[in-house]
This record gives sequence, structure tokens and C-alpha cells, in this order.
Amino acid sequence: MLARLREHLKAQNIGLRAEVLGGLTTFATMAYIIVVNPSILGEAMGRQWTGALVVATCISSAVPTALMGWWARYPIALAPGMGLNAYFAYTVVLQQHIPWPVALAAVFLSGLLFILLALVNVQEMLVTAIPAGIRHGIAAGIGIFIAFIGLQNSRIVVANPGTLVTAGDLARPESLLALGGIVLIGGLRLWGVRAAIIIGIVAIAVVGMAIGISPLPGAFAAAPVWSTGLIGQAVVHLSDALDLGLVTIVVTFLFIDLLDTAGTLTGVGGAAGLLDAQGRLPRARRAFLAGGVGTSFGALMGTSTVTSYIESAAGISEGARTGIANYVTAALFLLAIPFYPLAQAIPPYATAPALVVVGVMMCAQMRNVRWDDMGEALPAVAAMIGIPLTFSIATGLAIAFVIHPLLLAAGGRWRQVHWLSWLLAALVILRYALMSGGA
Repeated sequence: MLARLREHLKAQNIGLRAEVLGGLTTFATMAYIIVVNPSILGEAMGRQWTGALVVATCISSAVPTALMGWWARYPIALAPGMGLNAYFAYTVVLQQHIPWPVALAAVFLSGLLFILLALVNVQEMLVTAIPAGIRHGIAAGIGIFIAFIGLQNSRIVVANPGTLVTAGDLARPESLLALGGIVLIGGLRLWGVRAAIIIGIVAIAVVGMAIGISPLPGAFAAAPVWSTGLIGQAVVHLSDALDLGLVTIVVTFLFIDLLDTAGTLTGVGGAAGLLDAQGRLPRARRAFLAGGVGTSFGALMGTSTVTSYIESAAGISEGARTGIANYVTAALFLLAIPFYPLAQAIPPYATAPALVVVGVMMCAQMRNVRWDDMGEALPAVAAMIGIPLTFSIATGLAIAFVIHPLLLAAGGRWRQVHWLSWLLAALVILRYALMSGGA
């Protein structure tokens, strides 16, 4: 069987070794999510769920990654998305006081809507309607948002009644270790080390344990934690989500997932030479379907929105070109499950540097903004600074969506505004008008 597979791959000029190496590389570059996602979600759901969240993260990464490899035949891995997990934890649950099981139900609904949009092929129209500048600004804004959360978790930045925020006590061992972690991960990336983030997390955690700041893990490996209190809660509380009328939250989950997935598929597809002559990705509908199914499945398992990962480009750089690489990545996520006690023992100050570095990487999107065009630059910056300063992805989006069409209309360029942009702006204004009226 293996021989026949080799012959089939050889006939298509595909190397099995390159696919396996590509799958390994992709896993190494995104393995940090196994630690970081439970850490972020645990802030809102409770630290007692950390072990179960590690299992949920691994399974919610493995299943849609394998589906992407099978349905779309692309080496693009999926996992709970950075930024969206922060929105889930810090905005929806902690700030808006939505119970986390109800928030999972909102994620589940957004996944179903994502699947529906994929089936009727609406994604391309929606993505086209959102100006490039706003898309870049959203990515950078989410990056600054999660970097800010990382600085808070490590007490490098703390609250201040006069200036809102200020520098913390940088002499604290946790803050010093976090700063060292930022330097370590950044330095490793300068050397081109693929697994820089996960190496940095583990190194800082080990140092913290060695000097007595954090306790040692209780075990090296253990049987998976299957919690009925976590799995399936999204369906159990579906009616609660509908009763609370969480339309804005569901739409925000859906919209960010849509932009993230579209951007990743286009970017990674271009890097792999998978785009056609018109710059479109063949079998894009199947790829979107894998993302939608992944989000709903992930919510059932107990985690936030699942999306495609730009880190897949690392595996592609090692030669991955087909879904075979995704099978390797998915298998490694499953093999990581028994080692959840190690992930559970990693403290917040060790994952904080990862949030900062990933945030910086997301800010790179701003280089694509046409800074000589105020009609593109101003809405982009509005999204970039609106998200972290309001501590809300939804609010940052709302600001950018309103500014864009009004700005172009004021400049006499109203014909350049897509009708969907006007609709989005009107819906945002209507929503806040109703809120101010006590609705």
C-alpha cells in the first residue's frame, strides 16, 4: 500500500518525505496553541478546566485539519484561532458577563452560519465588500489586542487610575521572565527556528519552576480528561444564546472567522503556488466548509472559534503541497493529548511572550496599507487602534465600518463604496442607536 502511495505521489511530482516533513514543521510552528489556548480560555472559564481544554484544543485542531486534507486536499492546518479566543474570554465572558457555555453556543451558531455561507458561496462577495485597508487593520488590531493581554498577564503593564495603564513592577521575577521570553522567542525567530514559540514557552516555564516561582507538574503524562461538563455544552445552551439575542456576538465571531480564513487561504495558497490564473483558490468552497465544520465541532468540544493557520506556510516552505501533510499534523495533535499535565503546569507568564510575539506577527499586515490614500489608511488605523483601546474586537470593527463609507462620501468618492459597506455601516449605527435608547 505504501509503495502504491509513493508511485501515485511520484506520478504527480509530489514527494512523500516532503509532505511528512511539511506536516511536522506546521505542527511545530503552531503547537503553542496547545498551551496558549487553554491558558486564555481558562481565564474566563476557570483554571479547573485547563486539562479538559488542552484535550479539546488538540481534538478541535486534529479533526478539521484532517478534514481540510481530505476534502480540499490542501496542506493548511486549522486550530482555535488567536484573537478570537481572546474575544471569547475577555470581551464576551469577562467583560459582557455572558456565561461561557452560552458563549460556546454563540460560537456553535457562527460555525453553522459559516457552513451555510460556504454552501451558497457567499464568502467571496462578503470578503470583496470589505476594503483591503480595513482587513489589514483588523489583523493588526487583533495583534495589538492579544499582545496587550500578554503584557497584562505578565504584569509588565498594569492598571492605573490616572493614565488607565502604566508599567508594572519590572523587578518581579514573573515580569523579568516574560521579558526574557519575548527576547528568546524573537531571537530564535531571527535564527529561523521553526518551533521558536513553543521552545520559548517551555524554556521560561522550566526556569520559573527551577527557581521556585511555579510548582512542578504533577505528572509527565496521564489519561485524557474527558469532561461531560465541557463537551456538548454549546448545544445544551443553544436556546439560552437565542433567548439572550446574542446576534452581535455571533456575527462578530462569524465575520472575524471569515476574514481570517479568507486571508489565510489566499496567503498560504499563493505561497504554495495553488492559486489559479485569476488569483482564486480552487476547491475554496471545500476549504471554507472544513473551517465551518471545525468551528461548530470545536464549540461542541468546548473551545472557541477554529480557523485556518498562517503557520501552515512554514510546512509549505518545507515542500508540503497536498492534504497528506495535514494528516501528519492532525496525528501529532492527537499524540500530544496524553501530555496535557505538562501544558496544565505552564504558568501565564510563560505564555505571555507567545501572545506578544504572535501579536507582532499579526501587525505585519499593516505594511500592505496604501498610506498615501487617506480613504484606506484612516479606516485601517481606526480598526488597528480601536480594537485594543476599547478592549473589544466588535467595537473596533464597528468604528472602522462606519468611518469608511462616510469618509469616502465626504471626499467625493461615494461611488467606490460597495453597497454592503453602506449596509454594514447602517446596521452598526442602528445597533448603537438602539443601545443608547435602552433597547
